[in-house]
Amino acid sequence: MTDHAAGNSVYAAFADSARRWPDRDILQVLPDTASVYQIDPGTLSYGAMLEQSDRLADCFANAGYTTGMRVALLLENRPVFFVCWLALNKIGISVVPLNPDLRVAELEYLIGHAEAALAIAIDPRIAELEQAASNAGLKMPVLSPDVLADPHGTVRAGQVVLPSPRSSAVVAASSTDPSEREAAVLYTSGTTGNPKGCVLPNTYFLLAGKWYAELGGIAELHTDGERMLTPLPIFHMNAMAYSFMAMVTVGGCLTVLDRFHPGSWWQSVRESRATCLHYLGVMPSMLMGADASAADQDHSVRFGFGAGVDPKLQANFEQRFGFPLVEAWAMTETGAGAVVAANTSDRLIGKSCLGVFGAQIEYRIVDESGEQVAADAPGELLVRHAGDNPRYGFFSEYYKDKPATDAAWADGWFHTGDLVRQDKSHNVYFVDRKKNVIRRSGENIAAVEVESILMRHSAINAAAVAAVPDEIRGDEVFACLQVQDPSEQLAVEICQWGVQQMAYYKIPGYIAFVDTLPLTPTQKIQRAELKRLAATLVDDVDTIDTRYLKKRQAL
Repeated sequence: MTDHAAGNSVYAAFADSARRWPDRDILQVLPDTASVYQIDPGTLSYGAMLEQSDRLADCFANAGYTTGMRVALLLENRPVFFVCWLALNKIGISVVPLNPDLRVAELEYLIGHAEAALAIAIDPRIAELEQAASNAGLKMPVLSPDVLADPHGTVRAGQVVLPSPRSSAVVAASSTDPSEREAAVLYTSGTTGNPKGCVLPNTYFLLAGKWYAELGGIAELHTDGERMLTPLPIFHMNAMAYSFMAMVTVGGCLTVLDRFHPGSWWQSVRESRATCLHYLGVMPSMLMGADASAADQDHSVRFGFGAGVDPKLQANFEQRFGFPLVEAWAMTETGAGAVVAANTSDRLIGKSCLGVFGAQIEYRIVDESGEQVAADAPGELLVRHAGDNPRYGFFSEYYKDKPATDAAWADGWFHTGDLVRQDKSHNVYFVDRKKNVIRRSGENIAAVEVESILMRHSAINAAAVAAVPDEIRGDEVFACLQVQDPSEQLAVEICQWGVQQMAYYKIPGYIAFVDTLPLTPTQKIQRAELKRLAATLVDDVDTIDTRYLKKRQAL
């Protein structure tokens, strides 16, 4: 059996921390989250988690799973996700975390593209994953986590019987250096319709943990028992790379909620004894909407870490709840290879300021022609790691998409597609997204993907999708549709149909029935003109507000 314990890997980092702090908590499940998932509440120590991941690694190795294979995980925010990841990482197997809100058509693409040898999924989704794999022409068995562990979450030592992997299941690029070996493939929405598979090596996760642990300032982490709370999804890099790996690095405990619940948020903060927490911009907005309480500062939180807080309410939030919000920027592709955070005491509050890039990162802010812009002028952010290896800490590649990888790294710089500006003091401010991606409540939504799905509806002759501002969720999906017989009832039917075809957050929040769409002479959508049109139509009396239909679907 291959053992990476001696190498530079996610498992090796965890094993080292487990040896240093075996009795400390690494994971905590609060009663409310346990009730949602129907699992036991409580904590899991570093020592117990190491023992369980070692047992599970042996089970996979004995069944023939080996380096270069991938295993898809659809486990929501359950602690078993981390046990599986560590076990698989130990024997060189990469994980493909799956968004539980995706439907069969979306899962079909991801499963077929990633070529997973196996999937581990919660029971209500097993049939869908099996159907997705079948549709993709892939012989991929799907297991319930209940097969791997008893009701208390303990791995069934010596009792787990795994299906053998197919002979062609080794698909990840090989590397003799464990640090460069693939640890995960995270799918991120792009502008070409289908999600891109970001191949992330062990270095990506190790550097994220190290960067966070050494960040300092008002976001300083200690090694005496930090407790971090996050409601963010594990299948995103924030919780998986920064939250989990930061706690592993400093010997802290991570409390992962099933999702953000505004009504019980502060109860969760207190129950978890959180010393720090992660947020998205939508969260402070919702929390500020509640009535002020004498208990608003009854907690142990020293700082919040996240992105997208409404500049107009940041100062009031910090004053009311008694801790700073550290705004940061990174991408799935950049990881900690290029990341910036406003973590200093002299940060600019309420200015959408991301702080100053550190010396380990090189960056440029350029116009459409690639020329450096003047101070305070907006331009696209280009980044790379300083030193001999400009891709250090970044993703390895877009899987099966060398042209997209090469384009992203044109001229030796990673092109972020984000527009920023920089003042004379080198503070960087986020401006907008250059890429045609709608960012709603932290989820990246490719307009082209939504358009493609909408065009499958029999009543729709043409579709164009753009982002419009939303006070709570950042962006909302606005759809301009050409149909034969427009009506509010049709708009509702389209959205109700849409939630069966794609994740609920991707369906239109507004629908405007139009006679024509802004097109180029070659019949491509004029994106800039569409965005202006959507901004005009969002308040039009004939535009139909369908946001109330955007509800998470029952599993």
